[in-house]
Amino acid sequence: MTVTPVRPKEMKYEVKDLALAPMGKQRIEWAGREMPVLRQIQDRFAQEKPLAGMRLVACCHVTTETAHLAIALKNGGADAVLIASNPLSTQDDVAASLVADYGIPVYAYKGEDGETYSRHVQIALDHRPNIIVDDGCDVVATLVQERKEQLAELIGTTEETTTGIVRLQAMFKAGVLTFPAMNVNDAETKHFFDNRYGTGQSTLDGIIRATNILLAGKTVVVAGYGWCGKGTAQRARGMGANVIVTEINSVRAIEAVMDGFRVMPMAEAAAHGDIFITVTGNKHVIRGEHFAAMKDGAIVCNSGHFDIEIDLKALGAEATEVKDVRNFTQQYRLKNGKSVVVLGEGRLINLAAAEGHPSAVMDMSFANQALAVEYLVKHQGKLEPGIHSIPVDVDGEIARLKLQAMGIQIDTLTADQLTYINSWTSGT
Repeated sequence: MTVTPVRPKEMKYEVKDLALAPMGKQRIEWAGREMPVLRQIQDRFAQEKPLAGMRLVACCHVTTETAHLAIALKNGGADAVLIASNPLSTQDDVAASLVADYGIPVYAYKGEDGETYSRHVQIALDHRPNIIVDDGCDVVATLVQERKEQLAELIGTTEETTTGIVRLQAMFKAGVLTFPAMNVNDAETKHFFDNRYGTGQSTLDGIIRATNILLAGKTVVVAGYGWCGKGTAQRARGMGANVIVTEINSVRAIEAVMDGFRVMPMAEAAAHGDIFITVTGNKHVIRGEHFAAMKDGAIVCNSGHFDIEIDLKALGAEATEVKDVRNFTQQYRLKNGKSVVVLGEGRLINLAAAEGHPSAVMDMSFANQALAVEYLVKHQGKLEPGIHSIPVDVDGEIARLKLQAMGIQIDTLTADQLTYINSWTSGT
């Protein structure tokens, strides 16, 4: 593909085509209708400029919802650069609009190869960020491994994925996390809603767009019963599918059983499933021996963060033919005569074949991101290296603003109730 030439005297960027900007702007504005919390943060940031003077890198899925986070960060005064966190998740019209209409440098286009992705990470680090907004920890990990001389300039990072938090925890254990990292992923207004409702709906949306398959009556195997797995399993059952869950965690396995799902190892589930969805964050959850046991025509896809959950190398080694049968849909014909269909090249199906999470749920996730960035700046030099939770009052305020925007009111404690709940002498 041809990358749009850089416009001299303005800014550097790499997007597919600036001519897509008008459609992107229209879609960004449409998404904003469902993002009232982030809109209020955008307005406050524009007045207060809490991020003035900060060089910021955001590595995110470049979608209509992310556009509103980028706008909030720019409104706050940040000198921000945006790159893609996944080669297939970029919405090219949105990337074009952010450059042309909002003056935000973007390095992202849908379908960029691994070499380009890595180059964009290096371009982002050339910006010498004080703050990194990460999605999967790639930028932070690259900084720590390859650019240690820049660590002194880093105030901190924010991370909103389970995979990224696991990597940060490993970095901390190894003694290389020498700066504060805000755990956006585990904020209640993030993982309860984004991971469960967002992933649940958008994963099935991506599968249906890629295949136009009827889910009712199919057997869907969901690998992993974390919050993303819970949402995916629940939504699949709601559309009439018979759902099997695979797990390595006994507590989550019991929970899945008590939620009404069948639970079994992948080795057993492989022979039963019509559709397989991985949401674990780990590698090779579906392997060669599983492909061999699958039904002819089984559909396999991933909604975890990286494209390593499905062992495509092993699948390719057993294939006598690989062909595209629909957009984002490849059929592998195996030596045993059966076929396995892979969606979205094993990357995030909800972003490869669909549009990602609905705007209403990303409103809360990105509100957490924006306020986490502000928190890092306000507490510069005061936070210890390591992983920090989003403050409870910030989490609660995001929920309050969301309820307010939805026109929903809740009860408040009376003075008597407050005394009772905070006293150990009041009795029962």
